[in-house]
Amino acid sequence: MKVVLFCGGYGMRMRNDRHDEIPKPMQMVGPRPLLWHIMKYYAHYGHTEFILCLGYGATKIKEFFLDYHEEQSNDFVMHDNRIEMLHTDISDWSITFVDTGLESAIGERLRRVRDHLGGDPFFLANYADVLTDAPLDRMIERYHESGAAASMLVVPPQSSFHCVNVADNGEIKEIIPVGNLPIFENGGYFVLSQEIFDLLPPGGDLVADVCGTLAGQGRLFGYRHDGFWKPADTFKERAELDDNYARGLHPWTVWESEQSVVPS
Repeated sequence: MKVVLFCGGYGMRMRNDRHDEIPKPMQMVGPRPLLWHIMKYYAHYGHTEFILCLGYGATKIKEFFLDYHEEQSNDFVMHDNRIEMLHTDISDWSITFVDTGLESAIGERLRRVRDHLGGDPFFLANYADVLTDAPLDRMIERYHESGAAASMLVVPPQSSFHCVNVADNGEIKEIIPVGNLPIFENGGYFVLSQEIFDLLPPGGDLVADVCGTLAGQGRLFGYRHDGFWKPADTFKERAELDDNYARGLHPWTVWESEQSVVPS
């Protein structure tokens, strides 16, 4: 299946006081940008046809792939100033770069790349700012078994805050950690059918307009994942991922610990 990655947002929560112009997908986690880690995850499961929805920072993303150096993360032999790669990262990837506008909402970016999906009835989509070790092959399998029109990864709440049950007179009845509530968050990994475009208006939103409608119809499937899931939506979150990578803590790099999965 093709993989649509939303890479065009401003990423305001990622910027620091220096007004960093590096787009969020290109922020570094270890030796490679966040976007590379996400694409590597999909490629591990055999999905190597990528469609990048570009907007803010498009030039930085294009330059990274146009000037890609595989020797930075692969073994190689150098002889007579020539390099022979022993392993490669992206030689089998197909990447389509599409300008989807600076101000476009997620749903509108999706509408603008519809023609690049061709006749494939199903495709994958991702916010390009979250890392996980969720089993993508099983996620897709469960989606097809459900018969739903769309599926999203759902994860337990990540916040450490407490919810408070307070009466009208101000009396607090109960204090509950968010993580103890029977609710889940949108994990940002989607399996979609092309039917969703029938519900997506110009300028619309994937979650509010499409997923909300399908949920009301009982046609949205949620794949629950209790394993590793970590957003990189803020500078602090990205820094935590980078620090953990340096310490050898990177459970999302499933391609390093498992055999590559070939989709059936």
